[in-house]
Amino acid sequence: MDSVNDLEGATPSWYVIQCKGGESFRAAEHLTNQGYDVFHPVLTLKRKRQGKLVSVTEPLFPYYLFIRLDQVVSNWRPIRSTRGVLRLLTFGNKPIATPNALIDTLRSQPHHQDSIHTYFSAGEKVTITEGPFKDLEAIFTRCKGEERAIVLLNVLNRPQHLEVPVVGLQKSES
Repeated sequence: MDSVNDLEGATPSWYVIQCKGGESFRAAEHLTNQGYDVFHPVLTLKRKRQGKLVSVTEPLFPYYLFIRLDQVVSNWRPIRSTRGVLRLLTFGNKPIATPNALIDTLRSQPHHQDSIHTYFSAGEKVTITEGPFKDLEAIFTRCKGEERAIVLLNVLNRPQHLEVPVVGLQKSES
């Protein structure tokens, strides 16, 4: 049986594949090209790169993806030898089926966050990296639009709300 769908009447189940570090996108692409039904949930979020906010796509579950199979035994060799795949998760020697309800729930959720709040959280300590308050520590309170942020800065022993460019902030190490 060379094809995933050769068994008629068998109930397909979802299984978990563990991928090699940083290769879940490659594994998903190669498994899909081989004709497998693959689900690789991802998040689209904002990250700070080289001083600018950019949208990036990251796996919802780093190192893992889901594959739907009719009969796993006949399909182990192609899966294990696929680029990016480390192994099919098993308990003992038996592959672990994932409940269809879990996959349905994951598929129904929007997996994107279009705000800077995925990078900074309210109450988080940040350092101002440019302007007259450069190198001062503040508390991130909220975003004001896509490019501005409101921070709480202690000026002359009084807390003051200050509006600064989001790209002029970085997470504090302490």
